[in-house]
Amino acid sequence: MVMAKSKVSYEESRRKRLEENKQRMEALNLTKLAQSLRNSSPLKLSPMKSVKKPRTVEKQVVVVRRSSRVANMPVPVYKEVVIERVIIPRRTSKHRDLSNRVYASDDARTNALERADKLLSELEPEYPAFVKTMLQSHVTGGFWLGLPVHFCKKNLSKRDEMMTLIDEDGEEYKTVYLARKTGLSGGWKGFSVAHDLVDGDALIFQLIRPSAFKVFIMRVNSP
Repeated sequence: MVMAKSKVSYEESRRKRLEENKQRMEALNLTKLAQSLRNSSPLKLSPMKSVKKPRTVEKQVVVVRRSSRVANMPVPVYKEVVIERVIIPRRTSKHRDLSNRVYASDDARTNALERADKLLSELEPEYPAFVKTMLQSHVTGGFWLGLPVHFCKKNLSKRDEMMTLIDEDGEEYKTVYLARKTGLSGGWKGFSVAHDLVDGDALIFQLIRPSAFKVFIMRVNSP
């Protein structure tokens, strides 16, 4: 009896919900809208775009027209020509063993400097010159040669440039002069190694042209 009563109450509540949903649909005009959609014509689907096949280019052999001036001449034949690589020989420097560095004594260094000063006094006074005593940093390792600042400011260019060093045999060596650092950089190593410069040697630099030094070497080991 209880189950029958609960079943009736369920059906009654279900019927009420249906009535309420129907009234809401009528209030929103959903029934007429659904009917108008059913009566309308079906949507037209856009046709698929046809895929065009790629065009094939027909290749033809065409005879190249030649000028009347060369029409009777034979057709030139172009062949690959193998050009051998040109190698420019570079001046090689001798290897130096830095583990056997020899430092000049104070007496030997002073003696070389005195001989350099004597030679400097005998050179033409119209060409500015100075004496530079070699240190290990000048002739081994870094190979950087700083020049007297007052001499550079007065006689050398205010910009970086190539300086030529001319030894006593007339051999020329190109070096890079750095104006801001007032010294010789690239190329100085080649000159130093080629002349076997060592610690204590005294060099006279005579400016014979705006960008060229005549260099005289006083050996530290010479009497």
